[in-house]
Amino acid sequence: MTGDHRRRMTPDERRAQLVALGVNFLADRSLDELSVEWVADHAEVSRALVFHYFGTRQGLHREVMRTAGDSLLRAGEPRPELPPAERLRDTLTRIVVFVREHRGTFYSLVRGVASGDTAVRVVTDESRAENARRLLEVFLELGVPDSDLLRVALRSWVGFAEEVLVELAVDAGRPVEEIVAFLERTVHGVVSAVGARDAG
Repeated sequence: MTGDHRRRMTPDERRAQLVALGVNFLADRSLDELSVEWVADHAEVSRALVFHYFGTRQGLHREVMRTAGDSLLRAGEPRPELPPAERLRDTLTRIVVFVREHRGTFYSLVRGVASGDTAVRVVTDESRAENARRLLEVFLELGVPDSDLLRVALRSWVGFAEEVLVELAVDAGRPVEEIVAFLERTVHGVVSAVGARDAG
């Protein structure tokens, strides 16, 4: 019966299954530990089939990371119907909750920038760039003048926020609201510093 079920899977379904196994693996272990053998064993398929879909172990890692990055971006998708300040708080809250529920996945994603695989680093950088763009939209709506310095500051703050989330969000004893409030204060502080520098 299991074999019949496997045969009924389309190529897209099979590929999605293999990627999902890889993402789930990140709940408890790091990306570096994810092997083709582990995915093949848990999907009950041959190693050759995994290689067929991803080409190499690095190819598998790239797709797993891309899916993890997409999950984080979906979790923090801004709600355009909210006023900008409220939208920022809502987005940060949902990101903190996501990190708490998927800490292994998030850790592997933010540590992807240290990977020796350029394509994996690109996935991480794309996720960071999108989060910085979302922040920029909020502050432009709040009346902050656009500038190169503002954009650099927000991109840098995203990296800072990732470290905060790695250190604090995995602690279930710390209230989500406390983490969100800290992130809000720091991003407003960074933006204020940009304004002070521009005024000088």
